[in-house]
Amino acid sequence: MQAAIRLAINNVKNNQGGPFGAVIVKDGQIIARGVNRVTGTHDPTAHAEVEAIRAACRELGTFALTGCEIYCSCQPCPMCLGAIYWARPARVYYAATKEDAAAIGFDDAFIYREIDLPPAQRKLPSVQLLHNEALEPFRLWQESTHKVEY
Repeated sequence: MQAAIRLAINNVKNNQGGPFGAVIVKDGQIIARGVNRVTGTHDPTAHAEVEAIRAACRELGTFALTGCEIYCSCQPCPMCLGAIYWARPARVYYAATKEDAAAIGFDDAFIYREIDLPPAQRKLPSVQLLHNEALEPFRLWQESTHKVEY
């Protein structure tokens, strides 16, 4: 956890991005690190946890972080939490809370509220189009003998 917090501190001190860091550990060794790079990369998905997951998956040559643990300097936001679930680590540890982050302007509460609403009631308009056409790739996936389940 200290490594994740140090990454967050250095990220702010070096003016490289937001105050967030994450490390991924396997068999007691740090295999990947990530810091918030949203503003520097102009990428809203470049959160510390996502950056660390990408690096760990490259390092291990897999999309599943089985047997790994992720240490986050702050409780993961909804996007990062979703990415963590998809990556399937064994455990997640965090230091600061989402309330701590909200107190300095990183408030994700509105996203949690929006997720609970039906798509038509969300602030960001969500309109379904071409539903039947969109089922074709699903049919092809279901029939494929080359798919990799995840």
